[in-house]
Amino acid sequence: MCLAIPGRIVSVCGDDPLVRTARIDFGGVVKEISLAYTPEAQPGQYVLAHVGFSMALIDEDRAAEMLATLRGLAADAGLCADAAGGPAE
Repeated sequence: MCLAIPGRIVSVCGDDPLVRTARIDFGGVVKEISLAYTPEAQPGQYVLAHVGFSMALIDEDRAAEMLATLRGLAADAGLCADAAGGPAE
């Protein structure tokens, strides 16, 4: 089973669709990922990311719904995620 996490594109770097990258905000954690599979992606949009690649564009409402579901699963498992999506102290 694979898990793709929603994140918001903060910035995009590069013009070549095959090597274009983006800085993605995953609820306070920012990572750089490849946009090779979603070359049309632009700053401010939301993507589903898996192992360093953006797999699909999604709308903001769907991203919020998915993040809420992931936080609920973490809480059910006793992991208690904080507002940024990471483990609580």
